[in-house]
Parts: sequence; structure tokens; C-alpha cells
Amino acid sequence: MRSRKFRGAMASAAALLVVLTACGTDDSLDDDPPAAGETEGGDEQEWFVQEDFDTQDAQRDATFEGDPEQPWLQYIDGEMSDTAEFKASGAKKVCFANASISNPWRQTGWITMNQQLKVLQDSGVISEMETRDAQDDDNTQISDIQYFIDEGNCDAFVISPNSTAAMTPAVEDACATGKPVVVFDRGVETDCATTFIHPIGGYAWGIDTANFLIDNLEEGDKVVALRILPGVDVLETRWAAAEKLFDEAGIEAVDYFTGADPAEIKNIITDEITKGDVAGVWMDAGDGAVAAIEAFEDQVMTGEDEMSFLRKWEETGLTGLAPVYSNFQWRTPLLALEMIFKGEPVPKEWVLPQVPITEDERADYLEANDGMPDGHYAKFGGEDLPGYPEVWQERQIP
Repeated sequence: MRSRKFRGAMASAAALLVVLTACGTDDSLDDDPPAAGETEGGDEQEWFVQEDFDTQDAQRDATFEGDPEQPWLQYIDGEMSDTAEFKASGAKKVCFANASISNPWRQTGWITMNQQLKVLQDSGVISEMETRDAQDDDNTQISDIQYFIDEGNCDAFVISPNSTAAMTPAVEDACATGKPVVVFDRGVETDCATTFIHPIGGYAWGIDTANFLIDNLEEGDKVVALRILPGVDVLETRWAAAEKLFDEAGIEAVDYFTGADPAEIKNIITDEITKGDVAGVWMDAGDGAVAAIEAFEDQVMTGEDEMSFLRKWEETGLTGLAPVYSNFQWRTPLLALEMIFKGEPVPKEWVLPQVPITEDERADYLEANDGMPDGHYAKFGGEDLPGYPEVWQERQIP
């Protein structure tokens, strides 16, 4: 299997359309990002791979195996990993090298993961999960993985990579121990892991969001793209896919890096709208989404599945779409290990559903997540876990 990078004021006469994509995999970079308003370092040609675009486009309409009521266990049929060599009885120790819990998406997932852990501890599958948080730093995560290897008492490794290329050798070192390795969220440039778990990916998200705008705009209309950071694979592929489709549809697109600064977002949008020729706004990360909405009250917008956006969407009467980067994936690595310890096959590349929330569904998700904080994600998938809903409502970060 070839490895892949996965890793999105003034009223006017025309309807204003904004795509605000979720901040699921916000990442820090070794180099300082460009100042807000600059777009250096984000050449879409560097990131665009037609084969990956086509694959993810097709996966948007794929049939997923498994129970749709448990999307965190669904997958697209494909190559399976034989895990018979890992079959063993008794509770096992899991070592988790996490990129960070530095944004609301990762915090929501971390809470869900820990509640899933409680279930598997109670059932005798996992004895403990030792976790090291890299705080968005490649070198720290490399050291964390080496610490686990040197410690020598990990029965399995779970790794959410901070970045793609830099973490590849560390993941290969974990694989070399002969223990099962589960990689999730962001990918690396090796297929040595027992399973790689992720939603469909950045191209799929870029396709969903760009198509929504294109369907609601006219050829020649202008879109302002607000991008959080350069060089993060899942964000770059979101934009690479969207820009390709905008170009093909004859939509003019101009992009800015904002650093997720709400004031800068408002300034950029206000300046562009003042010019009088903006028909839509696209974002590759949810940070600053509310700031963007506040700049365009009473207009037509789309957003993400973070509760702050969904509530603002309802409050303002917007017509929109909420693309997601499925937060429920944080359950899947531990459930995959349960299967692996039983010697059951698991997907080599475990592709999870990634389905946007439509306006028709918005009310249902708002009702289902009533009482959750603004930083919560509607498609977190933890309703059947212990502690629901209080643990998520109280934002008890373990």
C-alpha cells in the first residue's frame, strides 16, 4: 500500500457564502508561520496529488462495512492486517504518544478516548494506558516514542503523529519492536503500522466545501480563503482540493493566512467585502469561525460541527453546511487493539466515515448535544460511554 499524507460585516445584495472547516488537526510547525495576510509556503502544487484526490473523492460515496450506529467501527473494505501473532490473554498495557490536546477538537477526542479506555479496563482488555503529550512538538514526540521503546513494557503503541515526515522514523522504530502499532488521525510515510485509522481526509473535505460554494455561486464570483497555517498536510490538501475545483468552476479565489486570529479574520473579511466583489469565504480551520460569522450577521454561511458554530448558525438563521473531521475516531484505536489482542484481522488502512451535517440535520445535532460547551464537537460519538453527558459537559480533561 502506498503511504499517503492526510494531514480545513457588510451586507451585500448577493448572498454571502462562507465555508468554515473544522480545526481537527491543527498543528504547530518548526518554522515560524508567515504573518497574518501572507501566503508564503502554501503552494498547492506541492501538496496536490491527483491519485489521492480521486481516491478520496470516490470514498465520499463508498459503502462502509459495519453498523452505521457505530461509525467509529465502520471501514471501507480493503486490505486487512493478519494479527494472529498478537493474540494473547490478559490485560495489556498501551503506550500512547499523542501530538497534543492543544485545541478543542483534540480535547473532545481525548475525553472520549479516556471514557472508552474505562470500558476496556473494566472488561480486562487493557490494564493501563501510559500517555505522553508532545505539546505539538516533533522532537518531543520522537523522544516520547523512544522513551516507550526503552522502557520496554509496552504491549502496544498508539501514535497520533504531530507531523508526517518528521515522525516517520519514530513510528518505524516502534514497529521494529514487534509489538502492534496503531497510528491515527495524521499519517506518516510508512505502512509498517498494524493499522492506520483516519476519516477520509483533507481532499474529501476540500471537495465537500468547494462544491457547496460552487453550487451556490456563479462563474466569475470571488471567494476569500482564510487559512490558519501553512505546511500542515491535512490543511494543505483541503485547500489544494478546493482551489482545484474553484479554478475549474471559474471561481476567483484569493487566500490569506490568519494564524486563527479573530481580529485579523474580521479585518480581512471586512476589507475584502468593502471592495464589493466578494461572494464567498472559505476557511481551512474552525478557529475563528465565530469571528467570521460575526462579521457577516444575517447572511448565508456554512460551518463546522463545533457547537459554537452550530449555535451561531441557528441563532442567525443561516443556510449552511457543516463539514466534519470525524472526532469519534478517538475511540477507534483502543477498539482496534481489542480486536488485535484477540487475533482478529483489522483494516490495514482503516478509513472512517466523514459526513457533513446539513441544515436539515442541524436541529437534531443541537438537541442531541444540548448542554455541551461551545468547544464540544457534535459528531464525537461518545453517547454510549460511561460518564455521558457530564464528563463532556464539565470538560474534564484527564
